[in-house]
Amino acid sequence: MKFDIKYVSADEAVKAVKSGDHIHLSSVASAPRILIEALCRRGDAGELKNVSIHHLHTEGPAPYTDEKYEGVFFHQAFFVGGNVRKSVQAGYSDYIPVFLSETQKLYRSGALPVDVAMIQVSVPDKHGYVSLGTSVDATLAAIECARTVIAVVNPHVPRAWGDAIIPMSMIDIFVEGDDPLQPAHFSEPNEVEKKIGMHCANLIEDGATLQMGIGAIPNAVLAQLGNHRNLGIHTEMFADGVLPLVKKGVINGANKKIDRGKMVSTFLMGSQECYDFIDDNPMVAMMDVGYTNDPYTIARNPKVTAINSALQIDITGQVCADSLGTKFYSGVGGQIDFTYGASLSEGGKAIIAMPSITNKGISKIAPTLTLGAGVVTTRNHIHWLVTENGAVNLYGKSLQERARLIISIADPSAQEKLDRAAFERFGPHYHFVG
Repeated sequence: MKFDIKYVSADEAVKAVKSGDHIHLSSVASAPRILIEALCRRGDAGELKNVSIHHLHTEGPAPYTDEKYEGVFFHQAFFVGGNVRKSVQAGYSDYIPVFLSETQKLYRSGALPVDVAMIQVSVPDKHGYVSLGTSVDATLAAIECARTVIAVVNPHVPRAWGDAIIPMSMIDIFVEGDDPLQPAHFSEPNEVEKKIGMHCANLIEDGATLQMGIGAIPNAVLAQLGNHRNLGIHTEMFADGVLPLVKKGVINGANKKIDRGKMVSTFLMGSQECYDFIDDNPMVAMMDVGYTNDPYTIARNPKVTAINSALQIDITGQVCADSLGTKFYSGVGGQIDFTYGASLSEGGKAIIAMPSITNKGISKIAPTLTLGAGVVTTRNHIHWLVTENGAVNLYGKSLQERARLIISIADPSAQEKLDRAAFERFGPHYHFVG
């Protein structure tokens, strides 16, 4: 069956936006660039004011955060990506602290209004359904709750399965687009990251269900897993690093108790090869973030191994992953969702992995967190900590015990200072613990 769609131009479509509206943009690779550009043209023409824009991380330009749009657009991010970081730190944009699992709840509960959802979708199939492709996350909730849904129908959007499939009837305005999805490029792991990857890989058991982010450390971990068996994926996102393991049969989801045989994710960021991989692939289920990141759903699979990173950690195990002092750098994301979910999983392991020292030679392990830094993973949640110098399990350890363990995998140049700080904090008995 062929469906006739009445398309309008991007400039015509964004006339649906009114001053004072709240807009949701689909995320990461699927940010609807032609709608963003058209919206900014309305801003340039002085037709809008006090429009709030929300989304998770997006790839590509974010022109609505430019200071010239102060009073026109106000960006309130669920996650601070590199394209909006300067604007947030300068105060022209803002950040909404929220667990990734609850971004959808902000809309569905009415805690955050959503008037217009701007999304990208695949070409309709013969049954009148389109796919959200690489960005389900909180976008599905925004579609359900918005007054107006504007969709760019783009042949480059893959036809992903799962919650990504929606009927055309959920869309109010259609725009034609042909922009390739924004690819993400990652550097090759350096020697430090390779060592971290090795230590993490040694903690991963056959039959484990994996969650990890993107970047050099996750790629270094995945590169070490070629001889593992029956690994599964239940994550918030994945990228190209998983593809060789799928082709080799290492990742097959055979041991999962829910979504067996399927790779579950809520958004993607990678190369065109990664986007092509999910196209019409029944092995991949792109799901609502309220499902992927629900700790109790995560915990239903055995041996969930969650690997997340950090900007800084103190000697008691408090993890800062969102800010550099008072300056927001990223966001809470799904770190707590998966740290807690993995800790509840039978045989699960929650891992924080990071280099022990910055490129400028500053220890990322500190006596106390930098003034103003936020605690993302509390000392009560942390289990495994991994640096290039080893892996330590902090679960069930007292403050003094964990201080000794954390310091043992700090950079050697920082260990004496950290040890002295621990002695001053815990008193003369510190050295005799354990």
